[in-house]
Amino acid sequence: WDAAYDRELQTFQDIGDAGEIWFGEESMVRIIRWLEKQKVPLDSSVLDIGTGNGVLLIELAKSGYTNLTGIDYSPSAIQLSEKIREKEGMSNIKLKVEDFLAPSADLSGFEICIDKGTFDAISLNPENAVGKRKQYVRSLCSVLTPEGFFLITSCNWTKEELLNEFREGFEILEELPTPRFCFGGRIGNSVTTLVFQRKK
Repeated sequence: WDAAYDRELQTFQDIGDAGEIWFGEESMVRIIRWLEKQKVPLDSSVLDIGTGNGVLLIELAKSGYTNLTGIDYSPSAIQLSEKIREKEGMSNIKLKVEDFLAPSADLSGFEICIDKGTFDAISLNPENAVGKRKQYVRSLCSVLTPEGFFLITSCNWTKEELLNEFREGFEILEELPTPRFCFGGRIGNSVTTLVFQRKK
């Protein structure tokens, strides 16, 4: 990931391109629309887990959200997101190099946590993927307030699989509509977006 973000950082410095938007623009719109529909207060504390280039946080800030934090374990990703934040004039977005599987003590009290592809990436880790997924859920429980919302977008996991992964401590609120496709007579989704709520 560091090498990938080093390249994106260089590209941004060369031509001002922010780089990859995971799952496309519509995935960000889907999340923001849901928050607006729920009338989530604009000062709610939001954590973007594995923020990458930080573009989701920029879009949230443009929509009026004011208490935004992005973390990534890749220093190059945070460097890139800092440069994009600077260019966009969004100085109120907090960015930190942080490993979500070993969160620091001050990473807590978030009312909303958002994940676009980070759980997917952790799941693909060749070393102890099952243990890392369990640690992810423990970390999520420690940073998200009781009754806080967790929005996850995944291209690796189906709704049923995600329900199983997050059954400890979370309940499903809703599945957000994502693009559908038909192949071999079967209909499916290329990505899944679910909203969970942490149990009290």
